[in-house]
Amino acid sequence: MSRSLALILFLAAGACAAQSDPKSEAITFAKELAAAENQLAREAASEKLKSALRTVLDQPAGLTTTLDEIPMSRVDAPDGNCRLITWNFPLEDGSHRYEGFLLARSGKVTTLYELRDQTSSISNPELAELGPDRWYGALYYQVVPVKKGGRTWYTLLGWKGHSATETRKVIEVLGFRGGKPRFGAPLFGKGKLKEHRKIYAYSFQLSMMLHFDKEQGRIVLDHLSPMRADLAGKGALMGPDMSFDAFVWDKGHWRFERDIDLRDPKRDGKPFNAPPKEAPSPR
Repeated sequence: MSRSLALILFLAAGACAAQSDPKSEAITFAKELAAAENQLAREAASEKLKSALRTVLDQPAGLTTTLDEIPMSRVDAPDGNCRLITWNFPLEDGSHRYEGFLLARSGKVTTLYELRDQTSSISNPELAELGPDRWYGALYYQVVPVKKGGRTWYTLLGWKGHSATETRKVIEVLGFRGGKPRFGAPLFGKGKLKEHRKIYAYSFQLSMMLHFDKEQGRIVLDHLSPMRADLAGKGALMGPDMSFDAFVWDKGHWRFERDIDLRDPKRDGKPFNAPPKEAPSPR
């Protein structure tokens, strides 16, 4: 074989390897999904994205490989034991389909789980304990680890486009039992019937704040109210009312606090008394 032919074959092999790099493919397919103009094209791009991501994550360095350049939602547990990648695309009826992967380490074993969105079949999502194959789909953007009974629970904050008129925010909980992942845990509310996750529905035309305030150590959120009193409970007609609530981790559960004061956390629950106005200057 001549040197020139060998060089051509070497370059061709290198080009093929570069083209088949799964991380680069994932970036390409994520952009393709975002640009797709109909449901069929979105579904096709999502399947290709899923395949490329599975290859990226299902390797020894899956928990630590850099994924910042892939344009999708991702949260990594601070302890390095799990990472979640989630994405979605709108359907023709205005609802959304959610896809995702959970990569989790138990001892020396790392397992990749595909998340299967079953939102439509979950009748009481706030009370349900779920698994990867029956998942209440959402795009997770923040993770807050807490400890209870010697176990770590990963509190996840997520966004959920629900319908053509309604958007949702979700406070989810990820835990592990026998090394297997479970979504939802009775960490909210009081009494015997505690909620496994919190779901907030509001008008698609509005936005809702939901984030973890590291400085104050609490989850802070907008309080939602109906546009009229008789519309209470109708998610598409709910929205922020300029007051704020919070969840604080206390004695093994997320304790709810109503009407917090974001201006001065030390004044939470106390009325704000404005200083008296100065008397007008005599003319």
